[in-house]
Amino acid sequence: MKIKNKKSIQNKTLFYLIIFNIAIIILLWLSQITIFDILYERYQIKNINEMVNDIKNSNESDVLNKLEKDAVNNDVCVAITSKTSYLLKINNNMNGCLLNENNNSVNKMINDFITSNQSEKKYNFINEDKHIAAVLYALKYDDANYIFMYSNLKDISMITTVIKKQLLYLSIIAVLIAVIISIFLANKITKPITKITEKAKLMGKGKLNVNFDESDILEIDELSKTLTQAKVELRKTDELRRDLMANVSHDLKTPLTMIKAYAEMIKDISYKDIDKMQEHLDIIIDETDRLTLLVNDILELSKLQSNQEEKLNIVKYDLALEIKNIVKKYDIIKETEQYNIILDIPEEILVKADKDKINQVIYNLVNNAINYTGSDKLVTIKVEKDKKDYWLKVIDTGKGIKKEELPFIWDKYYKSDKLHRRNVVSTGLGLAIVKEILEKHNFIYGVDSTKKGTTFYFKIKGQ
Repeated sequence: MKIKNKKSIQNKTLFYLIIFNIAIIILLWLSQITIFDILYERYQIKNINEMVNDIKNSNESDVLNKLEKDAVNNDVCVAITSKTSYLLKINNNMNGCLLNENNNSVNKMINDFITSNQSEKKYNFINEDKHIAAVLYALKYDDANYIFMYSNLKDISMITTVIKKQLLYLSIIAVLIAVIISIFLANKITKPITKITEKAKLMGKGKLNVNFDESDILEIDELSKTLTQAKVELRKTDELRRDLMANVSHDLKTPLTMIKAYAEMIKDISYKDIDKMQEHLDIIIDETDRLTLLVNDILELSKLQSNQEEKLNIVKYDLALEIKNIVKKYDIIKETEQYNIILDIPEEILVKADKDKINQVIYNLVNNAINYTGSDKLVTIKVEKDKKDYWLKVIDTGKGIKKEELPFIWDKYYKSDKLHRRNVVSTGLGLAIVKEILEKHNFIYGVDSTKKGTTFYFKIKGQ
């Protein structure tokens, strides 16, 4: 594989700016030299044609006046001749006029026209003295007299020559100025980008205490703000990662410690007492179930976030029936922990969604409400109809969540007080799983919280 030679943004900026300036200079030369000559040639031919028309349409007494005026204005020299000699020359001081000289080429054209007995003829040729194109227009004025009009088809006046020389000097100066300006602009643009790049590399190495300075360039300032925001998010992610590791380690260690402790008790002590041994085995089974729940939640969340989970199995079903079945599974903590779960739902709720995934959402929301409800241990599940769809709400009576913390509660193991407490019936990953499932369904979801309690809600499609 061929590796391309990469150049710095400063060198590329300098290169393109210089190319741009050179292109402008070339365009200026083309317009002032080449294009100007083409336009001048057309202009002179047009002027001669107009002079011919004026001669044809003027009275005999006005011809000389018009010729003198037009010849000077249009940079044309004129000669009036008979068949044998020159009678009058007009504007014969014009630079490059060959009617002033004994020029063989011009004399041949004059004699050719006189002997041709034509009324008018145009000769295009090269002025060998000036090495430029020229035109000689011949016109038979009357039976004895002829008018010859000569014009260079390139402007060779002193003013034009001076302008062209000045343009050459100005072009050289302009290129030098362009190079200087290009170097300045390249440094101006690339210096802040280079600084940002160096700091971004440090951030990539884990040094999150870097600050991205702003400049007077809008796009670079936007980049600085974006990287600053990325730095803030990386800090949050790093904190969440540490919290996640601490909390997962805690939740894994606690049941393992319990399992080991009660297994040793059975081995050393309670194996002699059948009732005690049964009690200790039940604790081992409960802790194993808790450990299994944690591992399953971690795997579930990993699959959801990596998009490896299978496609949603959308079906039509009765949500009311599923909610009732879910609540029945909490009878054990309702009896042992005195929790009160109230249902405020219609008798029938026909919806369309992935039943297993939505059941998982409801489980996790109820688990969360049980963990954080108030001292009255009250949890309410409420369903309200909204046209064809339904709003499902899970309400607790806890102390609520601070407004500034609401956007982060869907993160893995996020805790407002940063202190992890062991959940009664969940792993701390429930809300992150809820978020992933509802977003896969494209369902609206959210949370409202006050000091008197918190309400988690989502909108599910009806049939």
